[in-house]
Amino acid sequence: MWIGLLLVVFLAFGVPKLSEPIKPIPQKIDYDKKKALLGKKLFHDPILSKDGTVSCSSCHDVYNKCGTDHRNVSVGVSGRKGNVNAPTVFNVVFNFRQFWNGRAKDLKEQALGPIHNPIEMGMTKEEVERRLNADPEYRRLFKEVYGTDRITFDQVIDAIVEFEKALITPNSKFDRFLRGEVQLSKEELEGYKLFKKLGCVTCHNGINVGGNSFQLFGAVVPVEWKPSNPDRYRITGREFDKNRYKVPSLRNVACTYPYFHDGSAKTLEEAVRKMSYHNLGFKLTEEEVKKIVAFLKTLTGELPEILREKE
Repeated sequence: MWIGLLLVVFLAFGVPKLSEPIKPIPQKIDYDKKKALLGKKLFHDPILSKDGTVSCSSCHDVYNKCGTDHRNVSVGVSGRKGNVNAPTVFNVVFNFRQFWNGRAKDLKEQALGPIHNPIEMGMTKEEVERRLNADPEYRRLFKEVYGTDRITFDQVIDAIVEFEKALITPNSKFDRFLRGEVQLSKEELEGYKLFKKLGCVTCHNGINVGGNSFQLFGAVVPVEWKPSNPDRYRITGREFDKNRYKVPSLRNVACTYPYFHDGSAKTLEEAVRKMSYHNLGFKLTEEEVKKIVAFLKTLTGELPEILREKE
């Protein structure tokens, strides 16, 4: 009987694409909702920055800019500019490392970075604890979630991490295609076939369509290396790692512009042309670019459920 039911489902929606190099984002992920909602409040509160002007959401707007800030490089306390484009915080839980150069092995290390960075938020552990413990509302909330009378810096990071874990964007058109629920348009499907045929999928694969390896930017046609690059070389000091970065996720890529570590590509079309030339050795036709971009737009998912929850 169950075989018959499966046949009815497959005939109605299509067979799930089990062998594809890209996998659907899970529709749900386990996280502690109370901690995540506290982390959400902290994520949006400039109390965590030295001059009270910057919050995590200043560089990672999760409501309007797909977890980015749409700037070439981000702006921190006292209007100071950094040297790197802010990657999206959507689906970061699926990345194998964090930051462009992978210097953080997990979300906890990632969350520590901006708070302590003198250009970004410029805060010390002690000052964070002092400010939050002086706030009656935060003392109440932390008491409810952690059961303690004194707020610790570790609890602050723990709550922010729990919020970031919850920032998944499931049910994109492409996810539903992979599950056999919908069909792609002719242009989208041809774009996906090109994406695989040209070799884009060699680096952009898995759940996050990237985020799972380090690769050389300019593997076929080299690009100029700059000492200020936020690449693996800054971590390892090895010549091999110059211009080598964590492959960015292409999830929601249609709305995470500008592109690359320096924001040098303003549009998705420009990014596709540059990557196909420098990393694959192809000069694409305008029709090919159009088809690949059509496919990439199918990777835009739903806003994370946690964003609809009240704190």
